[in-house]
Amino acid sequence: MTLGMPRRLLRCALGAGAAALLAAAPTAALAGEAPAAPVPPTAARVATFNIHAGAGGDNVFDLERTAAAIAALDADVVGLQEVDLHWGARSGWQDTLSELGHRLGMETAFAPIYDLDPPAVDQPRRQYGVGLLSRHPIIAVENHDLTRLSTQEADPVPAPAPGFLEATVQIRGARTHVYVTHLDYRGDPTVRSLQVADTLRILGDDPAGANQALLGDFNAGPQAGELQPLWGLLQDAWAVAPDREGAPGRTYPAAAPTKRIDFVTTSRNTTVLRAQTLDDPAHVGASDHRAVVATVLLNQGSESSR
Repeated sequence: MTLGMPRRLLRCALGAGAAALLAAAPTAALAGEAPAAPVPPTAARVATFNIHAGAGGDNVFDLERTAAAIAALDADVVGLQEVDLHWGARSGWQDTLSELGHRLGMETAFAPIYDLDPPAVDQPRRQYGVGLLSRHPIIAVENHDLTRLSTQEADPVPAPAPGFLEATVQIRGARTHVYVTHLDYRGDPTVRSLQVADTLRILGDDPAGANQALLGDFNAGPQAGELQPLWGLLQDAWAVAPDREGAPGRTYPAAAPTKRIDFVTTSRNTTVLRAQTLDDPAHVGASDHRAVVATVLLNQGSESSR
């Protein structure tokens, strides 16, 4: 299976001509003319990928391999987890997000979970977190707190900590709030339950009817009890897509996946056309997770002028 299919995107943004037409609509109605047709939605490909800090399933750091796997998704936006910025030797002390953005010609946004002192004076800070790659303009970025159990402390306790990315992206005429998350990995679901509650509170601050996409490694399957509150607000793209392809949605471990823990989810006003997992043998080895990509229809105009 190859993900690089024809894009078939609807390109209909509100421009000056459309604005003038809308302004003239009352006069046209008085003259007995039909009102302007509603603006159709725009198609976009939305993806999530835990990149394992740029190391493949073989634990060999190879950012060229990571970039090739992301390119194969042919996505408009890609949420990334396990992103290193000058973190350490495992990723060659590189800013892996900027490198990927440069290689792929995409804009970037980053939300560090950890932001630590550099190993020496005049060197960049060590950061690890979640990121976003976008083919479209990123209008705003915010790093929200979620309840976390730190991996950098000897005796951690659940506490608010950063690393929940919100990027407002202008995807043609459809302004979209794209969130990227990485939920707690432990078997005990307590912290994930708290993180889900935090997530719903933050997403609830968006304007009514806003396009929303929550992308990430949830470290739990779709039937897990702690994830159920999400499904009241969002839809699991894989579950609702009429057209699905790949590994029946399973994403981990990449070589022979047994779990579906990586998700593209969207607001319920979004139509999902297709969902796929990255199962091309040429790219499966790029991480210990498989990527997920969904083709969706985003509503245009609701926030495009804000």
